Amino acid sequence: MPETTPDPSGSIPDPGLARLNRLSPEELRTELAQCLDVDRWVRTLADEAPFDDRARLLARADELARAVTADEVATALARHPRIGEKAEGEDTEASWSRGEQSAFAADTDDASTRVQRIFTYAQGEYEGRFGQIYLVCASGRTGRELLADLVARLDNDPETELAVVGDELRGIAGLRLVKLLEAT
Repeated sequence: MPETTPDPSGSIPDPGLARLNRLSPEELRTELAQCLDVDRWVRTLADEAPFDDRARLLARADELARAVTADEVATALARHPRIGEKAEGEDTEASWSRGEQSAFAADTDDASTRVQRIFTYAQGEYEGRFGQIYLVCASGRTGRELLADLVARLDNDPETELAVVGDELRGIAGLRLVKLLEAT
């Protein structure tokens, strides 16, 4: 295995960060939009490239995602499939979405199938109440965990739910940005 040679500043090279830094501005914006489809977030992060530190990039991305507006949430939701629906396409974002939701449909026993049916019903209730899809950072969470979260969120008022959805988008964006950095 080749040795990792520190750069002159004494830090260990970060190949994922170097890959992002080599992208053209347009390519970088395209990749960032797969993490969070909010033009302001994408544009601001891309304008701050090149990035000199992974931790600072992740912290800045999180900071910008905390300021997502109601209109930006609506735009970002348009790119997310409902929980339980497979994302269409073969692009990176669709692949990530399928992976993030994989635990939801992984169990096929009778109890899990009932949970999924109840979830589908509750998801319809959520959409009727809030006028948007139920969005959650589903990565690694079971159907039962997602159902409990969904049922609890049905009690939210619209303003509270908007804040929760913003936090969920921020969480998804953070996970996906790490995936971008890990891609070589």
